Amino acid sequence: MRKYINKILFFSIFVMITIVACSDNDNLDTTPPGVLSNITVTPINGGGIINYNLPSDNDILYVKAVYTNSLGEEVFRVSSKYNTSLEVNGLNQTSALKVKLYVVDESENISETTEIEFTPLQSFIFLVQESIQITPDLGGVKITWDNIASKTVFVYVHILNDGEETIRILSSNNAQENVFIRGLEAKELTFSTKVEDFDGNITALEEKGKYTPLFEEKIDKSSWTLISGQSINGNAYEGRTVNFWDDVVDTVETDADNSYFIITRDNNGGSLNFPLDIVIDLNKNVKIQRFTVWQRAFWYQGGGVTYHYQEENIKTFDLYASNDAQTWDLLGQFDIGDPRDAAGNIPAEAFQEAIDGHEFSLPNTSEQFRYLKFSITSNYGSTQITVGSEITLFGLDNL
Repeated sequence: MRKYINKILFFSIFVMITIVACSDNDNLDTTPPGVLSNITVTPINGGGIINYNLPSDNDILYVKAVYTNSLGEEVFRVSSKYNTSLEVNGLNQTSALKVKLYVVDESENISETTEIEFTPLQSFIFLVQESIQITPDLGGVKITWDNIASKTVFVYVHILNDGEETIRILSSNNAQENVFIRGLEAKELTFSTKVEDFDGNITALEEKGKYTPLFEEKIDKSSWTLISGQSINGNAYEGRTVNFWDDVVDTVETDADNSYFIITRDNNGGSLNFPLDIVIDLNKNVKIQRFTVWQRAFWYQGGGVTYHYQEENIKTFDLYASNDAQTWDLLGQFDIGDPRDAAGNIPAEAFQEAIDGHEFSLPNTSEQFRYLKFSITSNYGSTQITVGSEITLFGLDNL
C-alpha cells in the first residue's frame, strides 16, 4: 500500500512540474523586436557615426553593428537602448563598408538584419602622422602631434645613429600632444615615425628628418647661495637649508651623510604655513628642462628603516624662476605622489624611485634665469616638521 501511495505522489509531482514548465514556455517571449528606421551615417576619420530611430518595442536591450574591419576580422559594436547612435570605428580604408544592424531585446531575440553601406574618411592615424613635428631640445628632442579624433595612438619613433637604430614608443589620446625624448647624444640623428591605432591599423614608416639634440649638462651647484630673507628657516637639529644643494644625497644605510633641511614650526612662527619657500641665488644664468629631487632617507629608528614617504617629507611643490628675485615665473607644479596603501605599505619600486631621486620635466625648456624658488606646498601629513634632501638641475649652465 505504501508503495502505491509513493507512486501516486511521484506521479502527481511529475505532472505539476510538467504543467509549470509548459506554463513557463507559454509565457516565454520569442517575438523578435522590430528593425531600426530613419538610418543615417556620418563618415568620420576611420569610421562612421550611425544614427537611427529605435522600434517601438518596450523591451529593447541594445543595438548591434557587425562588420569586417580593414584587417579582415569580423568585429561588432553595441549601443544601449538609451542611445540613438552607434560608432563604427577601427577602420583603415576609404572604400565602401557594409554594416549589418540588429536590435536585441531582453529575451535575446534578434531582429531582422538591416544592412547599410558607407565610405569612411581617411583614418586619423594618417592625420597624426602628417602632423608630427620634431624640435631639438636639451638632451633630446620634443615631438608634437595633433589627434583630432582624441583616440589612443601609438607613435613609433625610429632613431638612427651611425647605422644603429633604437625605437621609442609613445602613446596618447590627447587632441594635442607634446612629448620629450631624453638621453640622446648631441649629434645629428635621423628620425622616422609610424602611427598605430588601438585596433592594429598602422601607417608606413616615414622619415621626418635629421635633427641634432642640444647639449645638456648637470648644473654646477658650487656657486649657489641662499637668499635667507626670502626663505623659510630650515636650520634645525642637524638639518641646514643649504644642504638642499650640497651634492650629498641622504641614504638609508648610515647617518654619516645626513644631508637635508629640517623646517620646524617652532623656528618659523609656531606653525607650518605652506607654501614654504627656499630661494636660491645661482650667481649665474642657466636654462633648465628637467630636475631631480630627493627625500630625506635616514631614520634614527635604525634597522634599515627608511624615512621615505614619512609624514615629514616633502610631497608637492612649485618651482619658480626669476632674473631679479622679485618677479617670478612659474616653471611648473609637481607632486612626488603617495604610493602608500590603506595599511601604510609602500611598494618596492616606490622606494627605489625615492632612492634614485624623483625626476621631473618642465613642459618646455625654461627661459634664461638666475634665481630659483623651490616652494613646498605640502608634506605627507606632519604639522610640525618638513624635510627634504637634495635638488639637481639639468640644462645649459653658466650662460
